[in-house]
Amino acid sequence: MITISQLAKKFALSRTTLLYYEREGVLVPSRRSDNGYRWYGPEKEARLEKILAYRSFGVSVAQLTDLLDRPQNDTVAQESILMAQFNALEQEIQQLRLQQKAIVQFMGCPELLEQKMISKEGWTQIMRDAGLTDDDMHNWHRQFELSRPEEHQKFLESLNIDAEEITQIRAWSREG
Repeated sequence: MITISQLAKKFALSRTTLLYYEREGVLVPSRRSDNGYRWYGPEKEARLEKILAYRSFGVSVAQLTDLLDRPQNDTVAQESILMAQFNALEQEIQQLRLQQKAIVQFMGCPELLEQKMISKEGWTQIMRDAGLTDDDMHNWHRQFELSRPEEHQKFLESLNIDAEEITQIRAWSREG
């Protein structure tokens, strides 16, 4: 068992962060001593590792309890929350790309954008590196096409894919 200060030091966090996680109910001490010290056991350290992993993905603290307190074999809910986060990040990326394009147009320097663009191959590799299979990527495109077809089109255009291939990808995305 370790104290809150030791836990904070071990994970390079502030004590305030751990107190916040406690207030939100995502990381409560294993026990409290008579003098009020918070003590954390190995199971709480493992939980904190999961919390930090999910937070690194941008998952909100409000969603952490839902993710962490589900049975290990309930991957459907976990995948749903993570896919929603993935889609939210994609929307944010698209918004940032639009802002970049506006700046480039204002500055009259289109070569800036060409240097920063990611290719279809680069994006596919990022998704593979994140552990997505071909079926996962198909599902991702399918969900993107179903929920936000215009943004899906813009996303594919941002990868410098030609119009014919974009048409094929979007048709493939509509397949079940």
